[in-house]
Amino acid sequence: MSELQKIEPEDAEGEVAELYEAATVMLGRVPNFYRFLAHAPYVAKMLLPFNAVMQRQGAGSILTTKIKEMVVIKTSKINGCDYCYAHNTALGQAAGISEDQVLAIDGDDFLNSELLSPREKAAVLWAEHVTRNTVRDHPEVREQVREHFTDAEMVELTLISGMFNMFNRFMDCMGVPMDIQKDIDSIKDSLHLDPDQVRAYFEHVAETWPADIPGPNPDT
Repeated sequence: MSELQKIEPEDAEGEVAELYEAATVMLGRVPNFYRFLAHAPYVAKMLLPFNAVMQRQGAGSILTTKIKEMVVIKTSKINGCDYCYAHNTALGQAAGISEDQVLAIDGDDFLNSELLSPREKAAVLWAEHVTRNTVRDHPEVREQVREHFTDAEMVELTLISGMFNMFNRFMDCMGVPMDIQKDIDSIKDSLHLDPDQVRAYFEHVAETWPADIPGPNPDT
């Protein structure tokens, strides 16, 4: 079987074209990630708003993008996912993470860094243990992190790290190529998410969702 190819915007039709239009609104562009996800457009259309809300500010998530991107950077660094690391370093910098802070997050001694606040250190620590799946072996870490985050924030911290563990594996397993630099840089303009855009997206999906959706392959 040949390698899976991305679907370029100029070749997008129907559900894929709608997906790309929505991705441009919510993410600022159509990243290569979604050009691969487009092979499963109905799944991608359900993932898009969750992806956008979890990373951006303004549409329901209560954590700042800065804290969330610190989690994503640590998660992607541990997993060695160059694609996610590059994109989220760019978004993180737009959210106020300095280059020196990125280096501190990357390292093993981040808990002793003077560049990170106690809350930021706790977020990075949680990302490390979620990614390595070691919280169950170190329950004291949960209590340490809970000193700095509410119950709702703990849920978001865990979800954002868990989501990027999934994304990291998808990028590497599917061989998703790095976006061109212009597109990586454009992510910096999508820091905030307009709740009206999210509402309009759900309304449109509900109105246009087909009665008959392709089901499982009967031959498998």
